[in-house]
Amino acid sequence: MRRFLRENSLGLVFGLLFLLVLVGQAIAGQADYNQQQITEGLPPISFVRYISSASFGVDVAENWQSEYLQFFLFIFLTVWLLQKGSPESKLLGKVGRESEKEQKIGAYAEPRSPKWARAHGVRLLLFSNSLGLVMGVIFLGSWLAQSIAGVSAYNEDQLANRQDPVSWTRYLGEPEFWNRTLQNWQSELLAVASMAVFAIYLRQRGSSQSKPVGTPHDVTGEEG
Repeated sequence: MRRFLRENSLGLVFGLLFLLVLVGQAIAGQADYNQQQITEGLPPISFVRYISSASFGVDVAENWQSEYLQFFLFIFLTVWLLQKGSPESKLLGKVGRESEKEQKIGAYAEPRSPKWARAHGVRLLLFSNSLGLVMGVIFLGSWLAQSIAGVSAYNEDQLANRQDPVSWTRYLGEPEFWNRTLQNWQSELLAVASMAVFAIYLRQRGSSQSKPVGTPHDVTGEEG
């Protein structure tokens, strides 16, 4: 058990932190929601009702979709784009999909390579792009969830203000939807750009996201 915890500590710790923060968001969100309810002369709602509400759902989904958009774009764009001196970039001479030998697929698969790395055709194509595809599917799914929860929350406000509700397709053209969406996208894209550039000149000893402390600034693709 101790070995399992040590060898999987990164995923386990981040998973635990995610759950703690999600619960904290739910508690703070309910308190904020009920303050607004009281201000408007309406009764507060229970915790269970809040976490099943469109208001909570849209707040969660809008953050998830921007995070997975970041990963999706970073995974696919780093196949072709480079950043000299950054450990977040491939080596300068390895632009593109690389050869089968470099990728250890097909005839060049090793004994312990995944089974689908030895496959051909559609199976190999899917496995070769599976990380980016899954990130893209999760992004689209969470963006769809955001839009569905968002139109419900939006229509609740519309009805409370004695205005007509809107359809889902009309909501996709509303400034409220795009304001929620774009404010998250811009922050994620800025974070990726900052990490790629800062890692050229700054170091974090022992981190896989940093070059070794003594590595020259112009060395690309090397991690400590």
